[in-house]
Amino acid sequence: MMTIPRLILAGDRSSAGKTTISTGVMSLLYERGLKVQPFKVGLDYIDPSYHSLVTHRQSENLDGFLMSEPAIVEAFQHSAEGSDVAIIEGVRGLYEGLEALSDIGSTAQIAKILNAPVVLVLDAQSITRSTAAIVKGYKDFDKRINFKGVILNKVGSDRHAEKATAAIQKYTGVEVLGAIPRNKGMSLTMRHLGLIPAREGASMVDDFGVRIDKIKAIVQEHVNIDRLLEIAKSAPKLKTGRQSIFKQEKPTGARIGVAMDEAFNFYYKDNVDLLQLKGAEVVYFSPLHDREIPDVDGLILGGGYPEFFARELSENASMRKSIADASASGMPIYAECGGMMYLTGTLEDEKGKRFDMVGAFGGVASMKHIRHIGYVLGQLEKDTPIGVKGTFFKGHEFHYSVLTDVPPDAKFAYRMDRGIGIKDGLDGMLVNNTLGSYTHLHAASYVPFARNFVDACVEYKGQ
Repeated sequence: MMTIPRLILAGDRSSAGKTTISTGVMSLLYERGLKVQPFKVGLDYIDPSYHSLVTHRQSENLDGFLMSEPAIVEAFQHSAEGSDVAIIEGVRGLYEGLEALSDIGSTAQIAKILNAPVVLVLDAQSITRSTAAIVKGYKDFDKRINFKGVILNKVGSDRHAEKATAAIQKYTGVEVLGAIPRNKGMSLTMRHLGLIPAREGASMVDDFGVRIDKIKAIVQEHVNIDRLLEIAKSAPKLKTGRQSIFKQEKPTGARIGVAMDEAFNFYYKDNVDLLQLKGAEVVYFSPLHDREIPDVDGLILGGGYPEFFARELSENASMRKSIADASASGMPIYAECGGMMYLTGTLEDEKGKRFDMVGAFGGVASMKHIRHIGYVLGQLEKDTPIGVKGTFFKGHEFHYSVLTDVPPDAKFAYRMDRGIGIKDGLDGMLVNNTLGSYTHLHAASYVPFARNFVDACVEYKGQ
């Protein structure tokens, strides 16, 4: 059994204000001297970057479609260990998931698996008495949810807040824990896939820190933080099992370079953690700022927004050559989405301007603004650095780019049963020991990932 105060901040819909409010709450708890472990329901890289920024602990993703129930509990246990409180930001509306008639992939599913109290963030713009109907519906829809309170967001005035609060308390008995006024300060800059990542925002936006401070001040003034902490502490003990995924193994001597900068920063916490637990040393490097790769036995290039740094990436010719040479030598290289785009021959930005990239793969990564987002299912049809032929996997993809001019003799390792991939239901372009895909994998879901990649790096090191 594990005792850890925990709380889910769910939304009544997308854009209800979950991320800004969660970030504010986490920051305020951290300022009290608490060790705050952040979590995000669903497959998202950007919201967790804000969590990590304000708590100084890397945020963990939990997904009920990709991950089994034991894996979810184990991942929660692994990340929450040593913390004082866990704050979990939901995804979309509380009950939104993969299907219409089940809660698979939803915040509600995670709430039940972790037996965590839920506070609903409700977009109250332009409604007062109707807020009570919405809250009652959310409370009664699934009686297994430990529904503990509501935070009203985007209220128009004190009178608006008073009327909505009175209606909710009379008709539902649910405690109103805050009422946040409509305020431009409660927003973070958006772009086509969502918020700007915290790492990029901090380096590019002069008033980024001011924005975070303003969010924190507004949340502090209008939300009962003491009561939220009490609710988190009321969470019952969580039954945990044996650690089967997150087990520390002996050092292998393998060193794995992980690209981390403004252009490449989409990584799930578990993917990096599990490489280290399997005995590898992780070495971060920057394709933007460094001149060549570090002394490593494998490379991982995560997703991000390389299209916004195409000129800088292209002008760093020594880094491009360093990675191309490593690929040609047979070094294990794994790249997802933005990382894969960087490994192609050319990147075409939104205006049609083309920039030279690494060239490990043929083809042109073009920003066509054709939106692809969702879960994927597939299997490996070839042996790769992350798994062997015949292995099944679950993952997700979200991108606005497409690969064009793909060489007719290109080899693909993934056969997609669900999802778009690169072309014709295929994904996972494979050249030498370099694998690049639009599919994003979560290492606590696709468990062979870390073990196989570390083993491939050890084999390469021994050549």
